[in-house]
Amino acid sequence: MSFNHNDHYHPLLLKQVPEGAGTALDVGCGTGRFARRLAARGLVVDAIDSSAEAVEAARSIPGPVRYEQADIAVAELPGGKYDFVSCLASIHHVPFETVSRLRGSLAPGGVLAILGCYRESTPADFAVSLCAVPVNAVARLLSAARPQAEEAPTEMVVAKAMMTLPEITAEAATLLPGASIRRLLFWRYLLVYRGPGRG
Repeated sequence: MSFNHNDHYHPLLLKQVPEGAGTALDVGCGTGRFARRLAARGLVVDAIDSSAEAVEAARSIPGPVRYEQADIAVAELPGGKYDFVSCLASIHHVPFETVSRLRGSLAPGGVLAILGCYRESTPADFAVSLCAVPVNAVARLLSAARPQAEEAPTEMVVAKAMMTLPEITAEAATLLPGASIRRLLFWRYLLVYRGPGRG
């Protein structure tokens, strides 16, 4: 397995889990690597992905995560259930307004964390991308030299990001008021939304 941009940001995403969280939903879970990391922290984790192959691969790895094949754009989500909802490089596979459904599944004070992809369009985008290329090359070399955990290869569905970062920021301002968005090095952004608190 070569250097994985999404896995690289797992520690950053784990920092967004609110204190005392007990339940989590991982959207677009793939083979379940991040879902298992959440479960390892003691959370009760539901994980969904539209790919039957990915869900089958995830279920083949022992662990307490509950996996389900579902399309998040139309799936029935329980309202107010989850203390933490994560979405890693998958929100661009569905209409962005799907974030409203994820917001609705948050328990009071819950956190929605999206590691997203965006379409490059601004000078800042291209400048960051230019900086990322050599760092990415070095990271891939280092990753190739390290022993890798055994995991069956699974063909993942890949979609091209269509929204630019300014467009995502504008949409989030309406759909997720108060959310913070920051650009990350490896062609990703981090969006964090905290729902209204308990009581």
